Amino acid sequence: MMNPMRRASLRIILLAALSGAGILPVSAEDGVTDTTILIGQTVGLTGTVAGPVKEMNEGAEAYFRQVNKQGGIHGRKIEMRMLDDKFDPALTRANAETLIRKERVFALFQGRGTPHTQGILPLLEGNNIPLVAPSTGAAIFHQPAHRMLFNIRAKYQDEVVRAVEHFTTIGIKAIGILHVDDAFGQDGLEGFMKAMEARKLKPAVVLKFARVNPDNKAAADEVVKANPAALIVVSSAKNTIDVIKAIRAAGSQTQIMTLSNNSSQAFVKELGPAGTGVIVSQVTPAPHLISTPLGQEFNAVAKASGATISYAAMEGYVNAKVLVEGLRRAGPRLTREGFVRAMETMQRVDLGGLMVTYAPGDHTGSEFVELTMIGKDGRFIR
Repeated sequence: MMNPMRRASLRIILLAALSGAGILPVSAEDGVTDTTILIGQTVGLTGTVAGPVKEMNEGAEAYFRQVNKQGGIHGRKIEMRMLDDKFDPALTRANAETLIRKERVFALFQGRGTPHTQGILPLLEGNNIPLVAPSTGAAIFHQPAHRMLFNIRAKYQDEVVRAVEHFTTIGIKAIGILHVDDAFGQDGLEGFMKAMEARKLKPAVVLKFARVNPDNKAAADEVVKANPAALIVVSSAKNTIDVIKAIRAAGSQTQIMTLSNNSSQAFVKELGPAGTGVIVSQVTPAPHLISTPLGQEFNAVAKASGATISYAAMEGYVNAKVLVEGLRRAGPRLTREGFVRAMETMQRVDLGGLMVTYAPGDHTGSEFVELTMIGKDGRFIR
């Protein structure tokens, strides 16, 4: 009869051999089964950013639906678990904890907000949970790079610099800024001050207002008093809409520019007549044009799924494409570590008119920025 210790030793050797040969199953990563990949999202489904969030999610869901219909990624279909954080940073963190520790999602996707994303960084790093496509362009998420966070959209500061370049090119030098008093606004202000200093210009006015219950009339009165030739507004959709309406109601005709976080059709619709002539920066190619492969693909998929054809929906679609590309590159034995390494192999990946690049130490993604203007018919004019 074989010695029990010797039998145990042989069993260990056999298990190791079988595992090395790929015969035994490898322990599954959280959120991954033979047929599904569970992705989590905490975002403002209600509240001040609900309009653009709805459009972004429509674009992302349209792409996921197409991928799932075609058999998924290495046989696994994407499942989304969404929680509403009402654009409240404290609720964002609580939701992220739920998604990570209770729902056990594989990764997080397409959150929104600068302080919101800042608040969950420790959770990402402490649990090795990737976050792909946070809807924020704050510089703090780009440099230094955070290993578990993959940006896609360009930096807000690049958008502000592009606006200052535009205004000075057409002869406008009296440029002011009105920014929300949080991390998002401070980031925009930093980019604005750098752009103005580079051109040896002094701001016509620097104003800030609260993120929660802002005094829009007081802000508008200050704008009228300073009378800048151009004003850059850095804030979320609802607050930006309200303050632009207040500025126009106060009699100011200053040229207003705002950032890509406000590029949804919901934003244009709610802004109404006050939006005519407002400049909005964009971080994706135009969604209505079919002159690029990305535009053709997006229009076909969006129409088939009933998604809004807008810049916000296009951004969501792009975000979903990047996530899926990373999952494909990670291979059939999906792990978070393998996914991070796979994402970092994406060097100058052309999505059909938008280039995305990652590397170890560089998680910026895209640097695409262009300016558009809201026309009288409510359409974005390039």
